[in-house]
Amino acid sequence: MAKHYTKEHEWVSVEGAVATVGISEHAAHELGDITFVELPQVGKTVKQFDTLAGIESVKAASDIYAPISGKVVEVNSKLEDAPELVNESAEESGWICKLQATDVAELGSLLDAAAYAEFVKGQS
Repeated sequence: MAKHYTKEHEWVSVEGAVATVGISEHAAHELGDITFVELPQVGKTVKQFDTLAGIESVKAASDIYAPISGKVVEVNSKLEDAPELVNESAEESGWICKLQATDVAELGSLLDAAAYAEFVKGQS
């Protein structure tokens, strides 16, 4: 299942109409030790690039934006007690939430893995 990325360093992978969202390994590395993840409320509806959640680290606090529009159907409650999961596995077990996607065509405006890698390389 292909991941798509935003220029704000979120990732999304879609299976059927369910989109799993998190932050990229690059973002987790840049943030440093993550101390808190503010999970969205289940049932919250977001449009593409709306603020979805928040994340805090020893270095900074950041918003997490919705890579695509949808309704929050599940959150990764493990992050409430173990926010460091995002550092350990940002693109696997450190996912933030799952959305019921309302417009998967929005994936077309995101970066694929190769384009994201080039984007990150251009920032350093």
